Amino acid sequence: MKRAIYFFILLFCYIPQYASATTIQSTVQQPQKNTDLVAKYVYEKAGLKGKLDFDVFKNGYHAYYNAQGRKKQLLTIIDYSKPSTEKRFFVVDLKTNRLLFHTYVTHGVNSGGVTAKHFSNIVNSRQTSLGTFLTDTTYYGGNGYSLRLDGLTKGMNDNARRRYIVVHGAPYATEDFIRRHGYLGRSWGCPALPKHLSKKIIDTIKGGSVIYARA
Repeated sequence: MKRAIYFFILLFCYIPQYASATTIQSTVQQPQKNTDLVAKYVYEKAGLKGKLDFDVFKNGYHAYYNAQGRKKQLLTIIDYSKPSTEKRFFVVDLKTNRLLFHTYVTHGVNSGGVTAKHFSNIVNSRQTSLGTFLTDTTYYGGNGYSLRLDGLTKGMNDNARRRYIVVHGAPYATEDFIRRHGYLGRSWGCPALPKHLSKKIIDTIKGGSVIYARA
């Protein structure tokens, strides 16, 4: 009986040592795999194929998943690899798997012409910042109804507050402006939206949703 108990103790103590590598690998890899599967499901349900590259959405979903302080099941993606003449601003409801908004958005005047090529986190650079943002509160300022943003990506957008990078509406963020000038108007670094949609979008995403901006 004693020998059986001793053997059981040895078995219990040593098996985890042999299994530990597999267990650790599974623990690390499984969340990544599961998140990718969920991202694929949401991407398809939201009808994003042909509008937004899946890898861009997947990276945005990972940014959302890892964002500290998020309070809403909403993900906004800004794909600055697209020219300003294309709709590159996407708001996806991750609870209902629906694309809520798909519209134009500006980049900074010093980031480029039709396409944004230069990005910065420096105050007064008048360039667009990339990375993950968390939406905060609204206010009325020089650009009307605006939404404060906090940059979560260190070194890339964590000066958003000091740079007054906010979401707001602008008369130069419209199809009419594109028709007249051949490109969308440019901001001082803010993601400015068409005036007729800006308030509705801001009220939807304010208060702790995630914005992922990439190029």
